[in-house]
Amino acid sequence: MASRLPTIPRLVFTVVEPISLISGCVPALFATDWFVHEQIADAPSAPAMALSDQARIVAQQLGNAYGLLFMVGVAVLYTSTELKVVRNYLVALLIADIGHVGLTIIALGTDRFAAVGEWNAMTWGNVGFTTFLALTRISYLLGLFGSDKPPAVSSSEKRK
Repeated sequence: MASRLPTIPRLVFTVVEPISLISGCVPALFATDWFVHEQIADAPSAPAMALSDQARIVAQQLGNAYGLLFMVGVAVLYTSTELKVVRNYLVALLIADIGHVGLTIIALGTDRFAAVGEWNAMTWGNVGFTTFLALTRISYLLGLFGSDKPPAVSSSEKRK
């Protein structure tokens, strides 16, 4: 199915996005303290606080959700032959993108959100990269990358 998408959205949704999901999954599960502390860039002198058990399990559950999104994305994009399924999947992800960015902005607050030069890699991922994915989804859904490729015709169908 992924082969029917125009080149740019195909590369973004089938290569770049799965890599980004694994890049979120692994540290949330295996470097949980670092993952949580990086969510909002602190002043370099701010002492790192120990995570509560509650914060640790929420972060690890988020990592598990990233892993789930990775597996669902691979399953939908590499096995579905229906463009309608792919489009509905991308609409659902777009809605989640809006929530992800919106909740991050709320947590950052106006001052930290406006201080783009002070963002760390995690904030760039949560806001910048997720916005890029959302804009790519919108552009694809609006047909700005061109039309989807027609389905491949099997050799048995050609003979008919």
